[in-house]
Amino acid sequence: MVAIFLPAFLLVIGALPLWELAKRRPYAQRAMLGINAAVVGLLLAAFHDPVWSRAIVSTEDFLLAVIALLLLMVWKVQPWMVVGLCATAAGLGWR
Repeated sequence: MVAIFLPAFLLVIGALPLWELAKRRPYAQRAMLGINAAVVGLLLAAFHDPVWSRAIVSTEDFLLAVIALLLLMVWKVQPWMVVGLCATAAGLGWR
C-alpha cells in the first residue's frame, strides 16, 4: 500500500507551494477553468457511453435513475443506501 500511495502523496506535498503561486495568477485561473470544463465534458462522455446508452433502455430504467438522483441530491441519502435501494429494486423485478 505504501508503494502505491506514497508517490501521489509526495507529488501533492511537492506541488502545494506551486499551487499557491498559480492560484494568484489570472492566466493560471483561466487555465484551471478550462481544465475544469474539459474534465466535466470527459465525465459526461464517460457517463453517456457505458451507462446511459446501455443501462437506460426503458422508461422504468429512466425513472429509477431519476429517483436515485433525487435521493442523492435533494434528500441527501447516503450513496451506499441509494445503491442498495437500486439493487433491491432491480432484484425485485423493477423492469
